[in-house]
Amino acid sequence: MFIIEYLRQNIFDAFVCGHYSLKRVIIPTFFVCQEFFVMIRSIAVSGMIAALYTALTVALSPLSFGPVQFRVAEALTLLPFFMPEAIPGLFIGCFLSNIAGGFGLIDIVIGSAATLAAAWLTYKMPGIWLAAVPPVVINALAVGTYLGVITETPVLYSIIYIGISQAVICFGLGIPLCMLIASRTEIFDKERLCKLTLYDRKDNVSNKK
Repeated sequence: MFIIEYLRQNIFDAFVCGHYSLKRVIIPTFFVCQEFFVMIRSIAVSGMIAALYTALTVALSPLSFGPVQFRVAEALTLLPFFMPEAIPGLFIGCFLSNIAGGFGLIDIVIGSAATLAAAWLTYKMPGIWLAAVPPVVINALAVGTYLGVITETPVLYSIIYIGISQAVICFGLGIPLCMLIASRTEIFDKERLCKLTLYDRKDNVSNKK
């Protein structure tokens, strides 16, 4: 990013006296390149999250599938709160995971759609604790319902099992994991870090007033 800005400024200085048409062509090109690099970074982050989700799910497949499951990869479902690139990454990861070891087409389609919806709602949440609610509720209702039907388990029991599992993973693993990453790296969106907790956001709003 700094290299692009440096080159852009130097090209501007070189052509500002008389080469206006060339300046108009070259300088916007560097802005396009800058946006291209941002896009490539977003794709790379989404790909890494998808790969990590799939690897964790498949490696721990005995725990990752069934009406009673403990899918450790669901700890990553808190990432959209900090980085929107995680939304497609989680969707693709869940899609691939359910192809590898799920319960067929219904698990691939509905399970992946539930993950996508939960990821988007997580991104929209006002605080990190509320951000953990969509993966728990949506997966408990959607996944718990169709798994109960497929496995001939009482649907209510299946919903409860999935809900408890998701709650333990999201609140017990996901939130501490994201807080740890946020405290030790700078990969998260800094504006989203201001919303690390719901109370922090309220304090920021009251201070602005």
